Amino acid sequence: MLRFHAFILKEAEKYKAEDEEHKKKVEAKNALENYAYNMRNTIKDEKIGSKLPEADKKKVEDAVEEAIKWLDGNQLAEAEEFEDKMKELEGVCNPIIAKMYQGGAGGPDMGGGMDDDGPSAGGASGGAGPKIEEVD
Repeated sequence: MLRFHAFILKEAEKYKAEDEEHKKKVEAKNALENYAYNMRNTIKDEKIGSKLPEADKKKVEDAVEEAIKWLDGNQLAEAEEFEDKMKELEGVCNPIIAKMYQGGAGGPDMGGGMDDDGPSAGGASGGAGPKIEEVD
């Protein structure tokens, strides 16, 4: 009987670890999706997109579209792959958006708002966006 309980505990620990890994993967995927779509919507917003030089706007649009395409083709990627892709996308987008707000965006309210929203939208903490989980 004692062996049976030890076996059950071992199985439970194994499944707990698998569940944790799956949760991490889903959160990383959702963070990347949310960030990509947030950036796409930000660039398409006339108030913001019109303040960007065309070359920078295109650079962000291309990076976002590439990330979305990658997501579509890599739904089963590991958490680390989603996190790497997120860092890659942030590496393109964040400097451009920051430069826009530092370089003469009109009102201070917009600058403050972007500073508040920027890191949380890209953070793996989940941000304020919707949480989408896959169901098998």
